[in-house]
Order: sequence, then structure tokens, then C-alpha cells
Amino acid sequence: MRTTKIEWTERTWNPVTGCTKQSAGCMHCYAEVMARRLRAMGNPKYINGFQPTIHPKDIYTPFQWQKGSTVFVCSMSDLFHPNVPFEFIDQIMETITATPQHRYQLLTKRAERMADYFAYRPVPLNAWLGVTVEGISTKPRIEALRAIHCQSVKFLSCEPLLEDLGKLNLTGIDWLIVGGESGHLARPMKPEWVRNIYQQAQEQKTAFFFKQWGTWGPDGIKRNKHANGKELDGQIIQQMPD
Repeated sequence: MRTTKIEWTERTWNPVTGCTKQSAGCMHCYAEVMARRLRAMGNPKYINGFQPTIHPKDIYTPFQWQKGSTVFVCSMSDLFHPNVPFEFIDQIMETITATPQHRYQLLTKRAERMADYFAYRPVPLNAWLGVTVEGISTKPRIEALRAIHCQSVKFLSCEPLLEDLGKLNLTGIDWLIVGGESGHLARPMKPEWVRNIYQQAQEQKTAFFFKQWGTWGPDGIKRNKHANGKELDGQIIQQMPD
């Protein structure tokens, strides 16, 4: 059962909330806006606003979901933020391993810390590892991800895509997510940037998922993201990895 509007997943699980800005893609963070809104509404989980906070009681939440789901871990944070102790991440991995009916997507902007964590720990077979690559300066995250020994899916999230990424080495990368930024301060994404990634994904046999144009359409006009839609050159391309 889908319980989130994020199109490339089905559920979210947030044993950690809050974060700090890491790169240009963080400038207009949706999670920060949402966390402050939830705090204003009196949600006790967000009493600290967007300060990194661990929630030990939430570690066991996936045991309540009987039907297998695709689960985005820490949609409101970054699991590999330096304020999250490795010992706490160990407990999260124990839950992931103990619930093999689910597929867990671990997406981080702190690729080196994720690599450090898994250097001496196995990656659960049902854990997908991903890094955010929104611009050229963040491409080294791909190498950090590629270096991790993993028998499941490795993926890149190019969202918000802020510039042309140039040539990509997608060896060992199973899935690419691309999307434009949303919100009144959104930065535009050019069609040629998306086409470049899609072409390379096709050539290197990597699944490609185009999520949305965001606030700026492919014609360079600013409008509601739903009006801009999610078609790339007249087609919806939302492939999933094997």
C-alpha cells in the first residue's frame, strides 16, 4: 500500500529526523520546511524542529507492516549524518535484515560516511544504497558508492538536478532517478541535462526514472509542478531496477 506521494517508493520510515545542509541541492530542502510545519502543529516527533534527532521507538515500526513494501529510509533526514551514531544505524540494519519482505532505500548525501559504515559491515540483501548527485561537484559520491560491496541495488538520485552532469560512469549503478526542483524559489532544470543522463542510462543499461519537471517546465516557463508534469519528450519514463 502506497502511503507517500514520492513516486519511486511506497512507504517512508523515519527513525531519524532533521539534518544540516551538505551541498547545493539542500538549499531549498522540502524536509526542513515540513519539519518546521509539523513542529508548529505540535507534532511531538518534531519538537526539535529540523535538528538531527534519533527516535529509538521508531526502530521497530517496519515489523508492523505485513505486506512487502518499498521503503524510503529517513525521508526527513540523512541516515549517515555525522550526528547519527553507528551504533544506532546498527539497530536500523538489524530491523532491515529481520524484515526481508521489504526493500529499503537508503539515500544519502554523505557517501563517504556510508562507505565508512559498510567497510566492516555487510549490506543487508534487501537494502538499496543510493547517493544524491545534483551537480558536478557531487559526482565523487558515485565513486564512494561504487566502492561499497553490495549484492542489491545501487542508485543515484539526481534531484534536484541543477546542471549538466557531463559524462557519467554508471558501472555498477542499477538505477537513476532524475527530477527538477519544486517550490517558489525553485531553480530551473534544462531538458538537455535530462536527455544527457537518459541517453547514458540507455547506453549503459541503467534503469531510468524521470520523476518530474518541478516548478519550471521544459519550455522554461514557471508554473505549478503538476501542470509541468513528468513527460520527457512526450513520454513518461519511470523504469525500476530488476
